[in-house]
Amino acid sequence: GEKPFSCKECGAGFSQSGDLTQHMRTHTGEKPFSCKECGAGFSLSGDLTEHMRTHTGEKPFSCKECGKGFTQNGHLTAHIKTHTGEKPFSCKECGARFSLNGCLTKHMRTHTGEKPFSCKECGAGFSQSSNLTKHMRTHTGEKPFSCKECEAGYSQNGHLTIHMRTHTGEKPFSCKECGA
Repeated sequence: GEKPFSCKECGAGFSQSGDLTQHMRTHTGEKPFSCKECGAGFSLSGDLTEHMRTHTGEKPFSCKECGKGFTQNGHLTAHIKTHTGEKPFSCKECGARFSLNGCLTKHMRTHTGEKPFSCKECGAGFSQSSNLTKHMRTHTGEKPFSCKECEAGYSQNGHLTIHMRTHTGEKPFSCKECGA
C-alpha cells in the first residue's frame, strides 16, 4: 500500500501519520506513558500495558503444548516455534535462521553495521532501540527496576535478577573444576 508519511531521520515509510508519530519516538526517546508503580517510561501505551504485567505477574497467553505462560502474544508465537523448530527466515549473508522476521532484521545489522538509533545527548549509535533505551539511563540516572526486599534500584532488569540472588542464595553457575 501507499506510504505517504516518511521519517526524516531514517526514511521509513508509513501509511498513517499516527504510525509515523509513534515511530519518531524511537529516534527522539520520547516516552509519554509512565508506570505509576515504578516510574518506567514508554513510547507506546501498549508497551506500558505489557510492562504492568511485570508488576501484576499476569501472563494471559499460554502455550497449549507445554502450558508455559507469556505476557505478550508475540512471545507465545515465538515460543511455539521452539516446539516445531520452525525457522522460516534466513540470512543471505551467513545462513543463520530465525523464527521471526524481526530477529532477522536485527541480525542483518551485525553485517551492515547499521545503527539507526542514536542518543541525542552524546551521539552514540545503536542497532536496536532497546539498547538506546538502556543507554539513555546512563544520562538520566533512571533505575526502573527495584528490589522488593531492600529497595536497591537498577537500570537493567538483568542486574536486578543478579542482585536478587544475594537474597535467595541461588547459585545458578558452578565451577567446572571443583563443582563449587
